[in-house]
Amino acid sequence: MNVQNTEQNQTVRAEQKLKISFTVPDLSDAEINEVVEALRSGWITTGPRTKLLERCLAEYCGVNRGVCLNSATACMELTLRLLGVGPGDEVITSAYTYTATASPIFHCGAKIVFVDTAPDSYEMDYEKMAAAITEKTKAILPVDIGGFCCDYDRIFEIVEQKKSLFHAASPLQEALGRVAVIADCAHALGSTYHGKPAGSVADFSVFSFHAVKNLTTAEGGAVVWKSLPGIDDEEIYHEYQLLSLHGQSKDALTKSQIGKWEYDIISPAYKCNMTDIAAAIGLKQLERYEGLLLRRRELFDRYNRHFAGADILTQRLDNPNGTSNGHLFLTRLPGRTEQQRNRIIERVGEQGIAVNVHFKPLPMMTAYKNLGYSIADFPNAYHQFANEITLPLHTKLSDDDADYIAEQYLAILKE
Repeated sequence: MNVQNTEQNQTVRAEQKLKISFTVPDLSDAEINEVVEALRSGWITTGPRTKLLERCLAEYCGVNRGVCLNSATACMELTLRLLGVGPGDEVITSAYTYTATASPIFHCGAKIVFVDTAPDSYEMDYEKMAAAITEKTKAILPVDIGGFCCDYDRIFEIVEQKKSLFHAASPLQEALGRVAVIADCAHALGSTYHGKPAGSVADFSVFSFHAVKNLTTAEGGAVVWKSLPGIDDEEIYHEYQLLSLHGQSKDALTKSQIGKWEYDIISPAYKCNMTDIAAAIGLKQLERYEGLLLRRRELFDRYNRHFAGADILTQRLDNPNGTSNGHLFLTRLPGRTEQQRNRIIERVGEQGIAVNVHFKPLPMMTAYKNLGYSIADFPNAYHQFANEITLPLHTKLSDDDADYIAEQYLAILKE
């Protein structure tokens, strides 16, 4: 590394007061032109581009079918409703996640059962997860934080061991014959688990295409699923369509065909479909995705080279469970308190660098405290959060940006 050039770059930043954003969407002329074409096509709501994106995502994930909706949160909730989860049921998830994992459980009227992380881990403690399964448990929602897949072999081993407790209350539950595993893959499109694509491992897998994700549609999400014995994939797809479009028996594209206007309302359902404008962005993002992942890998490895030997805990993209898509560069600072961590974040911000924390455990949030949860019951999750800092990692970062971030971070940690 050229020290003189590095010093010059830092001087320029100081003089120009440059800011490095935590994340920036990587949108090219390809996405812009496809959106323009969608606008000119006369079809801007759910239509041919949304249907094409669904097929392309299913193929990318190695499954037969997928559905695109307006958010991963909607995908999660409709999956729970599709399974028949409701009042009196329990759904297990990690205390160390964003509210979008837990709030759909609440919306369905089921009880949220939080499980602590394992010590010094972003994943649930699987022994505690096993102990949390009761006769009321209908689903488990593991969270692939930062694109690092959970131990799905262990999760499936546990739900198989607990089959005797399971009581099915819907045709899909009958087909599974055990607790459903619904992966929160919001961060994980393009990650792998023992060589299998994320999306092909859990029973259902939910992805997010929010503006901060590796692949974006501005707002949006998708759910894909493994084929279930005795259940037609097209039947599941149709149920998602009903739930996401007011319970209407035909979508707008079908109704618009000559003589096909008539439809029925099967149930008073929800409205959370994806538009073709959003899908237009997603289609071109998916075409470019392998290149975007390669760039993220380059930046991820660059950070790790900077931090080699430093008192910073980081991750490796290639790990025992598979390969991460490098969605987040998570760091932990051993021995630092929450207050010390927060001061470091302030100091980094003074250098024009925006960082983040993933995650503040949900039992620390007002909404969940009001539901009776306490962080005191999740000491490992708190310990994981208290000294975590997430550095910027996005494909609009230059090598110089990454070097500047790493060098400033290391210098501040020595103060």
